[in-house]
Amino acid sequence: MEIEDKIIEAAKEIFSSMVMMEIEVKEVLETHGPLTDTITGLIGLAGTHKGILGIHTPYPVAMAITSSFLGMDVAEINEDVHDAVGELANMLGGNVKSILSDNGRDIDLSLPSTIAGSEYNFQSDKEVDTVIILFDTGQGEFMVELDLEK
Repeated sequence: MEIEDKIIEAAKEIFSSMVMMEIEVKEVLETHGPLTDTITGLIGLAGTHKGILGIHTPYPVAMAITSSFLGMDVAEINEDVHDAVGELANMLGGNVKSILSDNGRDIDLSLPSTIAGSEYNFQSDKEVDTVIILFDTGQGEFMVELDLEK
């Protein structure tokens, strides 16, 4: 699937250049269960393609990513972590927009937002095509999920 490869390429580039972390694809998933002790950065897509992109980062991974991103130790889930995860969703969303717009499609992005909790489900209420990629940072794993309305 073309979009899957481009999301992987974009995520690796963003993490390498902005977060100063090398990431590897662990596997491509069909689904995932409830998210536990996780923060999710979200960006909505609207226009000829409608959907949502989420980056699901367990708390320890979110803190490690934020520490590397900001160049400072982060020991708790705070505003910096929310901002960093939201910004990652924003950067990945921008890449997805340009991937889909390469095909002449017109798409707008929402403002990034984050949700966090001890246990929650992330799923669309509509019929969607879903891509879920599990990445390994060397300090834990995170998922990038793209749900596009069929």
